[in-house]
Amino acid sequence: SGVDLQVCTSKNPTCCTKKMEERYQTAAKQDIQQVLQTTSATLKFLISRNAAAFQETFEMFIRLAENYTSTLFCNAYRNMAAEATVHVHEFFTEVGLFLFGTDISTEEFVNRFFDALFPVVYNHVINPGPTDISLEYAECLRAARRDIRPFGNIPEKAVAQMGRSLLPSRTFLQALNLGIEVINTTDHLHFSKACSRALLRMQYCPHCQGLTLSKPCMGYCLNTLRGCLAAVAEVDLHWRGFIQALEELSGALSGAHGMEHVLLNFHALVRDALGQARIKGPELSEQVNKICGPPVRKPKESPGCSFDQKKDNQGLKMFSRDSEETFSHRRKEFVSHLRLYRAFYGGLVDQLCGNELAAADGLPCWNGEDVIRSYTHPVVGSGIKAQSANPEVQVKGTDPVISQIIDKLKHIIQV
Repeated sequence: SGVDLQVCTSKNPTCCTKKMEERYQTAAKQDIQQVLQTTSATLKFLISRNAAAFQETFEMFIRLAENYTSTLFCNAYRNMAAEATVHVHEFFTEVGLFLFGTDISTEEFVNRFFDALFPVVYNHVINPGPTDISLEYAECLRAARRDIRPFGNIPEKAVAQMGRSLLPSRTFLQALNLGIEVINTTDHLHFSKACSRALLRMQYCPHCQGLTLSKPCMGYCLNTLRGCLAAVAEVDLHWRGFIQALEELSGALSGAHGMEHVLLNFHALVRDALGQARIKGPELSEQVNKICGPPVRKPKESPGCSFDQKKDNQGLKMFSRDSEETFSHRRKEFVSHLRLYRAFYGGLVDQLCGNELAAADGLPCWNGEDVIRSYTHPVVGSGIKAQSANPEVQVKGTDPVISQIIDKLKHIIQV
């Protein structure tokens, strides 16, 4: 008689027990999760595949730029190459940390690099002696570099270039990772009790009357899912804004301010900086004597060039020749593919009901109680406000998890 059924009640005898209704309840939720994940799978793959590819390309640019800079020392300043390449490596490690999201300042690490380079240049180029300067003396030089300005305005130039080129690339990667997070969040929703019952009624209650082949009416499906996914529909506006912002950002990543251009030409800046220090040698020696006193020296221990140029250069040369072209082409292609998903969240429910769940127009369909010719209730719009008139699901307001992801979208759009 079905007296103990909670949702799939009917005047006639039923095929369902309370236990079976509970199992159908679980199945209804799993089904909708599955359909959501299937629908977003190509979008998620598009973003995650490209996020991985861009990160790999960025790592390649960093390696290549580090190689160019180390090679400069090996070729032109062999006697100090071993010491200098240590600082070069530290510098490019920090470039990588910054690009992949660590909270460090570009200005700080560019200045740290030139601070560390000054004692090495002083020891080998400006005031070379038969022995090395002591650690304390090197520390004094490091601290005095910003006042003495041995490299002219090159460090400031490098600070400006690095800041302007690395930040958009870092933001681009962060945005792609957030895109994946948004999809993961909407793929794994927590459904309210009212929604769970509505899903059960729509998908499995007909089974309890022996109607295993009937599908829900289109209007009924739309009302049920617009109620269940009301919070997700709120993502639509911000998702559109997010894709538009990504598009604009992508445009800012290329050209003379592009990350690859700045990184791959960093060695030229270092070369100019070393040239300036060399020309101003005698004048710099005087300034250093005033601040740090005459050089204090210790026995010499400068090995030659420890950097293995052969190891990476073949593959990297191949890579660099067409890397900028390929990189910007790949980015444009990715953004134009992503644009096709601008309305993904706005059209999600229509897609679910149209592709998978509802009966085709004109066929008999299930309306929550019976199989009928067509659904007669008004169909509500998308989003939370529109749900007050929803005849199938009561919606109590926003979902905190979705609100949080919307805040993250707003934030990255501002960034």
